[in-house]
Amino acid sequence: MKTKEKPELRLPSISEIKEELYRENYKRSYAGVLRSTIYLLIVVAAVAVLVATIWMPVLQIYGSSMTPTLEEGEIVVSVKGADFEKGDLVCFYIGNKLLVKRFIAGPGEWVNIDEYGNVYVNDELLDEPYVTNKDFGDCNITLPYQVPDEQIFCLGDHRDTSLDSRNTIIGCISEEQVVGKIVIRVWPLTKLCTL
Repeated sequence: MKTKEKPELRLPSISEIKEELYRENYKRSYAGVLRSTIYLLIVVAAVAVLVATIWMPVLQIYGSSMTPTLEEGEIVVSVKGADFEKGDLVCFYIGNKLLVKRFIAGPGEWVNIDEYGNVYVNDELLDEPYVTNKDFGDCNITLPYQVPDEQIFCLGDHRDTSLDSRNTIIGCISEEQVVGKIVIRVWPLTKLCTL
């Protein structure tokens, strides 16, 4: 009967050991870098979501009440806060809808609109270059109208179709309803600009 010979054990050379050690270290470092990159991307995404929801909400425009300034489908960025100047674009909640209108008057100010759609605040005619078609619109409030405390009076730029503070359905906007001030249009890229 034949006996099997034991295979001869060959010890790896030092260069082979070094090569295998390098390969294993490379795998470990590659996995570590990949893991770190994934963690970093998750953190960056979480921070971006927090910034977008807490400080700078991103909104898409629906409807035509702000034409020609804002068209349907455009995307804008707002900044939280309630420090407005006349003519600023403001976004706010009415029920569960988010609307964008133009800030016209603050608490205690008197608003009057003549039959031609000219807007007066404290008996001074507003310069409104953003309005292309002045109109009295759907107004059912008694004019002149004094803006209540802690509220603001807002109008759409497309005055003949906009439902805004001129109508009691919307009325004046309280500070709790305000999301912020529109600062920049980001889409479409051809219209990228500050507002």
